Amino acid sequence: MEPSFVTGARDVPLLDVTIGRALGDAARRWPDRDALVAPWGCDEAPVRWSWAELDRRAETVAAGLLALGLAPGDRIGMWSLNTAEWALVQFAAAKAGLILVTVNPAYRVVELDYALNKVGCAALVLGPPFKGSDYLGMLRELAPELDGAAPGALAAPRLPALRLVVAFGTAAPGTVPFDAVAGFATPETAAAVAALAGTIRPEDDANIQFTSGTTGTPKGVTLTHRNILNNGYFVGRAMRLAPEDRICIPVPLYHCFGMVMGNLASVTHGAAMVYPGRGFDPLATLRTAAEERCTALYGVPTMFIAALDHPDFAAFDLSRLRTGIMAGSPCPIAVMRKVVERMHLSGLTICYGMTETSPVSFQSAIDDPLERRVSTIGRVHPHLDVKIVDPEGRVLPRGEAGELCTRGYAVMRGYWGEPERTAAVLDAEGWMHTGDLATVDAEGFGNVVGRIKDLIIRGGENVSPREVEDYLYRHPDVQDVAVFGVADPRYGEEVCAWIRPRPGSGLTPEAVRAFCTGRIAHQKVPRYVELVDSFPMTVTGKMQKFLMRDTMERRLGLAAAATA
Repeated sequence: MEPSFVTGARDVPLLDVTIGRALGDAARRWPDRDALVAPWGCDEAPVRWSWAELDRRAETVAAGLLALGLAPGDRIGMWSLNTAEWALVQFAAAKAGLILVTVNPAYRVVELDYALNKVGCAALVLGPPFKGSDYLGMLRELAPELDGAAPGALAAPRLPALRLVVAFGTAAPGTVPFDAVAGFATPETAAAVAALAGTIRPEDDANIQFTSGTTGTPKGVTLTHRNILNNGYFVGRAMRLAPEDRICIPVPLYHCFGMVMGNLASVTHGAAMVYPGRGFDPLATLRTAAEERCTALYGVPTMFIAALDHPDFAAFDLSRLRTGIMAGSPCPIAVMRKVVERMHLSGLTICYGMTETSPVSFQSAIDDPLERRVSTIGRVHPHLDVKIVDPEGRVLPRGEAGELCTRGYAVMRGYWGEPERTAAVLDAEGWMHTGDLATVDAEGFGNVVGRIKDLIIRGGENVSPREVEDYLYRHPDVQDVAVFGVADPRYGEEVCAWIRPRPGSGLTPEAVRAFCTGRIAHQKVPRYVELVDSFPMTVTGKMQKFLMRDTMERRLGLAAAATA
């Protein structure tokens, strides 16, 4: 049988430019077209910048950051939700040769302490409070010296590398207002930015993203200009983006979904970046997509579900939508079909990947048959190789499930300062071991069937949570569902389902089990069914199943048996 080893097309060459150079190219090619429509700071009124304006602003902010004492190679943290400042810092950092550290807006003091010190951030840009997150207040807990510091001269024992704090939407002693940064630029630092355009290499580090693993401390995934700029470019090519397109981006910018698949797909194709608001809101997303005449829409499945279920959904004209991306977590087939039919997204694509691969390695094409788009993750991206292997590393035949491994330009440089953890996932031949269980069929379409660690093993039988979830989504009263394993003294693990029912449906756990019994294999029928109002989620919309499992095991008094 044919092996599960697939190679992406090589007919279109990789881009050999930096992110800063790509923005300059966009400004020359499409100077007057909309580049960015986004809220400014705490002001919900959006700015509207052309590519020429965005490039000019990014260059002056880059020069201002250098004048404030930063130097190429320094790490600059960005701690905010989606605003115009976020995009401006992303491109300014690239032009100044700084490494952008994307800080999760959901972080609290302990996580901020870890992230800033792990990579030695010399600067931090932070935004105004949002829904209980007081970013400046949390930073003050770590660095009370900020109030007495001269701007750009912070000396805090708990954050020894941090010198510069830039704030927007809020004012405080010891910080530099974001609006003032460009004013620090001098002719000398402006000339330095211009000179850096010729010395920063595509192979240089551009971004550090912290992964949110379920165990251990977060890892700082280090990505180069070549990694993420090309990934954004090929994501855009798969959607056939053009300067006439306008992408509605409600997904977080701190994540690759927003800053790579959104911003960098835009800059390499001239499409406008449109942010509906600082945080995700289904009504604001629908309104923005309609009013801004967006042609593309991004989201994780839960975002699309929230938009489709909004009571005012029918009031918005979404007829200009044609494409977009559903990604970030497994995409339920039933949800995908509804999005294609009700939101006019006939060219919606599915993406699969991970932060360590910049992130996308598989994507469906807009002209793939609908049945393939709703039931697979598409085919391998250009300039990448993928193989499916067994536990001994042997390539499996097509159709058999094993670990998905990726190799090529998109694979990260490594985890910042952690060679041992890097070596545990990135082998000597350059293969990134994803930890995902997947198959590749005869036509090269991939399908993720679960996580190696998430696989439920009930009495020696493997149960894929994704398979059970897909079945439960067929129930008309099920709005959203998460399936996971919990400890069981007899079988080792049992199947548990958390279900968010449709409002007013009257769904019961007994009805759920009856829906499954006799229709799916007995070991897949959930023993435990919990009806919930919401799921614990990351800010990127990923369900945190480990928290659900912990909650259920505590409630039921269950504990995993010790194993060898």
